[in-house]
Amino acid sequence: MFNPSRDQVRQFFIETWRKHRALEVLTPLEAMALDWIEQHPEYHSDLEQSDAMTREFNVEEGRTNPFLHLSMHLAIAEQLSIDHPRGIRVAYEAIASRTDPHHAAHEVMECLGKVVWESQRLGTALDSDAYIELIRQRASRD
Repeated sequence: MFNPSRDQVRQFFIETWRKHRALEVLTPLEAMALDWIEQHPEYHSDLEQSDAMTREFNVEEGRTNPFLHLSMHLAIAEQLSIDHPRGIRVAYEAIASRTDPHHAAHEVMECLGKVVWESQRLGTALDSDAYIELIRQRASRD
């Protein structure tokens, strides 16, 4: 299992954005990341700042951590590509059919954030069953 450090995650997104701006060739994973970076122009300047590797993004300041947010987008995109947990793709498509793909990803992200927080709070493994159930509940809303 790939478990990058905070610095590796930040460097990946910073370097992806730099390579894109320099018109350099991207790896397939970088290209996937770039799709999400482009959908979040509010993060572009964060990726270009000289202190991007060390800057703190505190919720108390009303800032979303762009690296965490983009990482969650990538994780969800990978989950959708392999339909794991089983049923995530169908549930996501149901959400997307009433909104749009980006908003649907954000709805799934809220579910992922909840189960990750719960896992960390309890010191347990992520509960995939609870995760997919939360997503299915959102998919069944009108």
